[in-house]
Amino acid sequence: MPHTPAPAATPELNLEATSHSDDANSQPQQLAGTPALGGRTSGAVRPMYYEYKPTETVRAQHGTTLRCKTWEAEAALRMLENNLDPAVSLVYDELIVYGGAGRAARNWKEYQTIVSTLKNLEADETMLVQSGKAVGVIRTWAHAPRVLIANSNIVPAWSTQEYFDELDKLGLMMYGQMTAGSWIYIATQGILQGTYETFAAVADKHFGGTLAGTVTITAGLGGMSGAQPLAVTMNDGVCLVIEPIDARVKQKVREGYVDEQARDLDHALELLAQYKQARQGWSIGLTGNAATVLPELLARGYKADIVTDQTSAHDLMDYIPEGDIEQVLQLRKDNPEEFKRQALASIVKHCQAIIDMQAGGAVALDYGNNLRGQAEKGGLRVRDEHGQFLYPGFVPGYIRPLFCEGKGPFRWAALSGDPQDILRIDRALLETFPDNQMLRRWIEKAQAKLPFIGLPARVCWLGYGEREKFGLVINDLVARGEVSAPIVIGRDHLDCGSVASPNRETEGMKDGSDAVADWPLLNALANTASGADWVSLHNGGGVGIGNSTHAGMVIVATGTPEKAERLRRVLTTDPGMGVFRHADAGYELAQRVAQERGVKILRI
Repeated sequence: MPHTPAPAATPELNLEATSHSDDANSQPQQLAGTPALGGRTSGAVRPMYYEYKPTETVRAQHGTTLRCKTWEAEAALRMLENNLDPAVSLVYDELIVYGGAGRAARNWKEYQTIVSTLKNLEADETMLVQSGKAVGVIRTWAHAPRVLIANSNIVPAWSTQEYFDELDKLGLMMYGQMTAGSWIYIATQGILQGTYETFAAVADKHFGGTLAGTVTITAGLGGMSGAQPLAVTMNDGVCLVIEPIDARVKQKVREGYVDEQARDLDHALELLAQYKQARQGWSIGLTGNAATVLPELLARGYKADIVTDQTSAHDLMDYIPEGDIEQVLQLRKDNPEEFKRQALASIVKHCQAIIDMQAGGAVALDYGNNLRGQAEKGGLRVRDEHGQFLYPGFVPGYIRPLFCEGKGPFRWAALSGDPQDILRIDRALLETFPDNQMLRRWIEKAQAKLPFIGLPARVCWLGYGEREKFGLVINDLVARGEVSAPIVIGRDHLDCGSVASPNRETEGMKDGSDAVADWPLLNALANTASGADWVSLHNGGGVGIGNSTHAGMVIVATGTPEKAERLRRVLTTDPGMGVFRHADAGYELAQRVAQERGVKILRI
């Protein structure tokens, strides 16, 4: 596919526009320890309205008592609260959930407006949310969405990180990432099963079906990034994960996503050799910078089996450059432009080291937030003479066949707050798909290794036909009282037919349609028409502003016959978009799936 350059010039924003950033109570107030957990302050003060921050820490309400007029509105409220729970979110004080600066609401004032609106929303009304700000309520239908969300969307020629940053500083916009601003984030588990599927595919393709006896080297332990070390160990491999903020390493060890913290690089190498020889799944966290550690490993002649990353490189303010960590974090506050310059230089070193490790025999794959794209901006050659990346993203390399079948990350959360509800649904899942051994292995390992953080939740990958079938099973469990409250059903925006992201999910499409964004727009429209309970449309999640368009949907299983009908429609429509998208791009597998399962693709 030809590499499409950005517009030659981006129109300037009028910085004389009025903002509330001079309000004394709107000044950022970092909580104790927040900088070590990744808080960011850049240049002009972003209005946060801390005087509206609740006096009690936000956490999702449990049980069956409603504060809203419908379970659908109550579900949206609880999932918003769950996103912000300090056990779940990255920087609570700034409403940052994950992914650098992915927020649940624009500021604390707008958070309060969203909460009060949800509590008063009638059964035939829909709240409209514009980049984290509730802007209106319209009368619709009881079977229409209760919430419609649009985050970070900018007219294409203006859709740059720099222009977004200026809007953000003025309090006119926020970055929603993928599931932060759509209120369906479920902590690290949200991406874990897809990561598990990816490493299982790597094992099948390169290592005889298992990662036992292999070493994977990766980087990044932010909100989502504990997924890689745990996914590697769940596939019986050994993993070294490098993270510059020591508190994050300790947190992931404490949560169980990383098994052990190394004292230093020498200690890490000793542990890698020990567990590789024993063919035992084990993960080691190392405090350090990938731009420093990977070149050092190359200098020592170390041979990794797999190399990847999961750093937040999509926004240069979120990638930690080399140097003393306290000085680097201070630089981010004092001189953002210099911080970004140093971050880009470190990204170039980091990416070059991955390319060099690949040349030395390692299997290399991109799993981060646009590391290759940023390195290319920094002057590194990351593509071959045909315009293809020198090492592939995880989707074209390993996951796309699943997308062709309408498969993707299907997740659910227990609004009761009771883990037993999730365990009951786990049992039903295995009963519903008894022959799916990969699914059984995932559930057994998830039950053994995954902590419930915030509202108890589960995720697995299900395809076209399977999602509808299991959604109805969940609804029936609610109807029969076998789970104690309604269940929220949603997914990541990273799904088979809901994202256009040329540097990640839609990289290297067979027909060259990598950057065609009609598909996520149609996905959002189709889910709205089919009766989802809230639908979202975002820009920039996963890879940064201007680099992706993606849609999310959520539907609540309340146990009623009316909801069963909506579940049939939504959970068929949503994965069906993946079959449409890939069949249209010429993938024979998707065309065959459509024919076998009755998906109405159109041909002359």
